[in-house]
Amino acid sequence: MPAATVVSQIAKLLLERYVFPEVAAEVAAILTAAAAEGRYEGADQARLAELVTADLQSVNGDLHLRVIHSPTELSDTHDDEATQLRQMAEWSDLTCGGIANAQRLPGNVGLLAIAPLLFPPAVAAERVTAAMNLLAATDALILDLRACLGGDPNMVAWVYSFLTDAEPVQLSGMAHRDPADLKQLWTSHVPGTKFGGTKPVWVLTSAKTFSGGEALSFDLQEHQRATVVGERTRGGAHPRDGIKVDTHLELALPVARAVSPISGGNWEGTGVAPDVPTAAAEALTEAHRRALETVLTLGDDGFRRGVADEAARALENLAETA
Repeated sequence: MPAATVVSQIAKLLLERYVFPEVAAEVAAILTAAAAEGRYEGADQARLAELVTADLQSVNGDLHLRVIHSPTELSDTHDDEATQLRQMAEWSDLTCGGIANAQRLPGNVGLLAIAPLLFPPAVAAERVTAAMNLLAATDALILDLRACLGGDPNMVAWVYSFLTDAEPVQLSGMAHRDPADLKQLWTSHVPGTKFGGTKPVWVLTSAKTFSGGEALSFDLQEHQRATVVGERTRGGAHPRDGIKVDTHLELALPVARAVSPISGGNWEGTGVAPDVPTAAAEALTEAHRRALETVLTLGDDGFRRGVADEAARALENLAETA
């Protein structure tokens, strides 16, 4: 398909569906002018994706608004919801439902690493539930989102639900083009044993943490449910649709924006700022140290004697390797 035709199609989609109508008009005008000036002439699809993405992000820096080049040809059903869910299921199965690690660290501290995505509950709820149930009896939890690059808002709520008590918690919802169209997001009932809403949680972040990983970090921080340790995240708060615009090109088009029920804002463009700024590579050690110190305040009666001794030894080991 000629580049001018692809760009015209993208401009039309922006005007019809982009979450910010005013920005859509401005960006569409930039694309149309650039096409008229010949900016995209002669570009292959990979190069066209780069050029158009730069222009798409030139107004408001929306990191979710971009053109993605696929090395393989996109199917005609690429945009179909059933196809996307099937692909998510395949990816989820190959990554244990996004559970990169679930283990008990020394001192009865739970570690749950989620990567690469917070997959939709329809394809990953059972695996996430199994991991959360496994770690429910730990005294403290470290939630590692340093390699979490996005995900489904409903899975954000699913994970958060294991970190609450009985009372529902309202999380960041989604506003659409119509300001009155706001979809609320709440925690819900989840099966099995929960970690609960009172034991301490630390969240690890990096400069790579993005989108759904940021949403979970943001909501836990805003509700003062967790302490964020690590680096400022990338800053993408706009859920998007993927739309095929050529044989190897997909338009990532934000159709909503996150809205906090507490502040009314989100993390778009700013990222989630850590409570404890730490290099990403050192964040786990820092969080584990803080968790162990908390475990030692729980006493050493009965079977807790073994946990307290284990925590003390682990602290000594961390100090020796610092």
